[in-house]
Amino acid sequence: MTIIFPMAGLSSRFIKMGYTLPKYMLNLEEKSVFSWVLEGFRAYFKTSHFLFIYRDIHHTKEFIKQECQKLNLKNYQSVELDSPTLGQAHTVALGLEKMDIKDNILIFNIDTLRPNFRLPQNFDLDKIDGYLEVFKGEGEQWSFVKTSDEKLCKVAKTAEKERISSLCSSGLYYFRKSEEFLSIFKTMQEKNKLEKDEFYIAPMYNALISQNADIRYELIDLNQILFCGTPSEYENLKKLSLSQKFL
Repeated sequence: MTIIFPMAGLSSRFIKMGYTLPKYMLNLEEKSVFSWVLEGFRAYFKTSHFLFIYRDIHHTKEFIKQECQKLNLKNYQSVELDSPTLGQAHTVALGLEKMDIKDNILIFNIDTLRPNFRLPQNFDLDKIDGYLEVFKGEGEQWSFVKTSDEKLCKVAKTAEKERISSLCSSGLYYFRKSEEFLSIFKTMQEKNKLEKDEFYIAPMYNALISQNADIRYELIDLNQILFCGTPSEYENLKKLSLSQKFL
């Protein structure tokens, strides 16, 4: 499995608030946000391959190298992009193409902490076509999942910023075949299927579902995840004892 972290965002909300570093470089308890995010996936450091897709906006290449050395993460590659992208799906597609990766892929945000992450045990990842991790949440700002079978955790539909259910994506996405991800993205690109001026990952599952693919969801508690995507979320994390969360 290749675990992918897209890092090509502009951190625009942080820049507007006066922060001088990309959000993944910001400090939390003497460690970077990047380090805390990766710490959550430590169980897979030796069994999975990690891919970081970034823009070198603040010596990011060297930063990734140094942070991975501190974490003792050796099985990784970094892909540098030379210009901004049209969203997370675009970033991942560019990284997959550049590295010619043909593998099952797990995608997660570089600004979300997921302490002690473990892959689902409710279904066999080798037999399904994809899955999303979700939590029950409020608001309209998420990617949403509508179910077709709650016992089997089957997904009927996904939507971006459209509240079709109370199940909100945590930002963690699995595709059994990276080739399918690329094929769906290319079709989205050709049809210019932008949502809010970006290519999002969650709606990509609808293409698979329309082909009768087996897409599942894994429901977690909201307290299993810590968001750091906005300045206010970052400032709130500074007040927590993160070390206790990762025990």
